[in-house]
Amino acid sequence: MSPPLIHTLHEWMRVIMRHSMRNFILYTKEHKYSAAQLNTLLRIHRNGACSVSDLGEEMGVTSAAASQLLERLVQQGLAARSEDLRDRRNKVVTLTSAGRQIVQESIVVRQSWLDRLAELLTPEEQEQVNVALQLLIEKTVRLDEEEGPGRKS
Repeated sequence: MSPPLIHTLHEWMRVIMRHSMRNFILYTKEHKYSAAQLNTLLRIHRNGACSVSDLGEEMGVTSAAASQLLERLVQQGLAARSEDLRDRRNKVVTLTSAGRQIVQESIVVRQSWLDRLAELLTPEEQEQVNVALQLLIEKTVRLDEEEGPGRKS
């Protein structure tokens, strides 16, 4: 493995995280959401309708803690709970239209710096970066497939 490549990947990850997290934090403060609330909305968006216990497990918190966080989102009109049609003892969590709007806004804000970055690149550089990133995406998908369900890196 190439030490310069590893160093470059680490540096790129640091830069990505700094820009993305800065915009994410600014968005949460501006709209008076906690990072946990917005993170929960993003997880529901990614997973689709899910149970409170599944959400808690993915977040690494108890079902009670997840339920408490979800209650605030329900009160704010960003998430909805309903009975699981297969098991009425369980609740299913979904986003409301307001919740979906918050998620979309936060994604746009978090990624807005990428548009500015792309504008700094010449057309030739854009093509080079595009080819390299497509390769990284392909290999990352392969990593995900090799890890299989339930295994996290």
